[in-house]
Amino acid sequence: MMEMNPPGNSPTPQELGPSLGRAPEKRRRFDRKARLRWSNQLFRILCIGSAAFVCLVLLCILVLMLRTGVLTFADVSLKEFFFSTNWDPENEHYGALTFILGTFALTGLTMLMAIPLSIIIAVFLAEMMPKWLRRLLRPVLDLLVGIPSVVYGFLGLTVLIPWLRDLSGRDLADGLLAAAIVLTIMVLPTISRISDDAISAVPNKYRDAAYALGTNRFQTITRVVLPAARGGIMYAVILGMTRAIGETMAVVMVIGNTAQLPSSLFTPTAVLTSNIVMQISSVEFDSTWNHGLYMMGFILLAISILMIAAVRMLQKRGGRSL
Repeated sequence: MMEMNPPGNSPTPQELGPSLGRAPEKRRRFDRKARLRWSNQLFRILCIGSAAFVCLVLLCILVLMLRTGVLTFADVSLKEFFFSTNWDPENEHYGALTFILGTFALTGLTMLMAIPLSIIIAVFLAEMMPKWLRRLLRPVLDLLVGIPSVVYGFLGLTVLIPWLRDLSGRDLADGLLAAAIVLTIMVLPTISRISDDAISAVPNKYRDAAYALGTNRFQTITRVVLPAARGGIMYAVILGMTRAIGETMAVVMVIGNTAQLPSSLFTPTAVLTSNIVMQISSVEFDSTWNHGLYMMGFILLAISILMIAAVRMLQKRGGRSL
């Protein structure tokens, strides 16, 4: 048998020259496995860098707000700031209790109206609505989420408040009720769509088992489907709550912006966000008044972070329960 390439006659790298002699080593060094390893490491570094950048920005915002806000207490006591309702910066009074209570009252009233309506809409979308109508209404709700808040505020100012004025017989209808109705309309699509997704994600075997035990549709929804989707619904509620707490422009346009505790739902009042927006333009830089507004902003951030932490805890519990 004739040997085509006898080993003894194969050319050496020195005989092939520097370029051809080193080509196999380069191919081994940058082969597909090496490129894949380098691309994975680069992607990992980019992801870690992006996450670290976001955390750094959040940390810087928190430190700036806290560091500037704490300067308030060089001239104002903690007791006066957190437990006094006398907000009169021109006369050196910085009681923020009115705005803190107003923020919680507005958020609570909004959630009281938004949660039942949103869950009913979500149940109707996921369980009772025909498929063709469901495919039509879901994008409409998604579009409502993206409408700018100033549009809601403008409609509340020009349509809702005159209607409340006629209904209540008052000269002014600005107050908690008007702001809560506007915020309810704003957060309704968010809570409804996320709750709809959570209810739709419940496996059909749960419904089939409930029907096999003799339950009707109402019992199946209230005793099986909604408890199974509890984690996702709570997630939707807290997201809606965080939006209600942080909303500014729409609230400024309908709440009245008066630093007083409301005696009724139609009494003008103010919340943390509206007070910051209305006063920040007329505040002297590096003054106690300015530091007090920074402290209000830090309180809002702290409340939002607590809400997000609650969302993460509910997600973990929801994942374990399914």
